[in-house]
Amino acid sequence: MNLTDLEDSGFDIQAENHAITVLATDFAEPLHELCEILREVRIMDYELIQGGGGEAKSTQRLRRSLTKRGWCKHKIEIKKIVDGIERAAISHEIDHVRKTDNGTIALEIEWNNKDPFFDRDLDNFQRLHSEGAISAGVIVTRGDSLQRNLVQIVKTCADSHGVHRFEDLVQFGLSPTRRQIFMVGESTEDFVGAWAFRFVRDKFGNATTPWDKLITRIARGVGNPCPLLLIGIPMQSVHQGRIQ
Repeated sequence: MNLTDLEDSGFDIQAENHAITVLATDFAEPLHELCEILREVRIMDYELIQGGGGEAKSTQRLRRSLTKRGWCKHKIEIKKIVDGIERAAISHEIDHVRKTDNGTIALEIEWNNKDPFFDRDLDNFQRLHSEGAISAGVIVTRGDSLQRNLVQIVKTCADSHGVHRFEDLVQFGLSPTRRQIFMVGESTEDFVGAWAFRFVRDKFGNATTPWDKLITRIARGVGNPCPLLLIGIPMQSVHQGRIQ
């Protein structure tokens, strides 16, 4: 399993600053692990809708899979020592770190955070790379195909669960906001279509972490010169199901 296999499966892949050469040469085994793990990602459509706050179930599963393969949470500390005296110290907690004899890879998952988290991750990677603490950084987020098709995915799921009015959303653990009720009421679309559009805009909109927000930052040079591998999870990773 390699990055080409992921691309063939619909994943968005972008590499910066010779990241593919670095990873394929010095980190072939971790890269293979990562590709295997991501290829097995399964997101149930109803999980995209379910409320309750906290981290998405699909993200929790992905984190567990990474941790089992040695991609563990780790705090990297950088200290400045002058004549034996510590003058300054800074620490960065990375969600997933994979260490090998050849160096260290840092990985962050930004499934649905606020988009400034991309800046945080890229700045951290740049700083850690300049200090020699990591060899490359990886960010996994929602892919372009998934983002573009979220409204249809949510609408199809709601239809299959018999959603015809706001009260039917209780099965997903949702309580609509006054704004959503007003906006849906103003729409000329059928209920489920209008609700799906408003729901996706509110939950997965431009203020969050879709693929294009990440690529915009990369185009500005954020994170340079750290080798960066960017991966977008595609719509093909979403599967239809019934609420458990």
